Amino acid sequence: MSSNRPYPPPTQILPNLPIRDLLSRKPRGLHCVAPEDTVYRAVSVMAQTEVGALLVMHEDKLVGILSERDYARQIILKGRKSQETLVEEIMTRRVITVSPERSIQECMELLTEHQIRHLPVVEDGRVVGVVTIGDVVRAVLEQQNIAIDELSRYVSGEPRLNLSPP
Repeated sequence: MSSNRPYPPPTQILPNLPIRDLLSRKPRGLHCVAPEDTVYRAVSVMAQTEVGALLVMHEDKLVGILSERDYARQIILKGRKSQETLVEEIMTRRVITVSPERSIQECMELLTEHQIRHLPVVEDGRVVGVVTIGDVVRAVLEQQNIAIDELSRYVSGEPRLNLSPP
């Protein structure tokens, strides 16, 4: 092991990847409902698509998000009927969004700070995808595994991996 070879700081070991990279690995397509749809229809769509939240879109504009949490708090706990309640009555209107250039770490901070599980990704006023807390945690774990491998290589004197983007 060469002791006169300084090891680079973590920012050079692990690039702070943008969410765009994470989105490129996910299947394409958005799961949406309209504000005038019933909550029953929205929950049916969630069940069919196996997602925990839906974007609420009016034409091509994001106007809200509806999550299982919204359903539990606004329908179940209040004894309302999902067949008679419209999405716009219970959706979250103040949607936290990110640009595709935001880093994975920044997204994790937003998800944690706002106690949410879904982040719509918006570029030029259009929703281009959604990242979930699960997506972000998986990406962070991948980065940590790379860092561990790099540190092991450093300790054993092996050459570094090429971590530069293609």
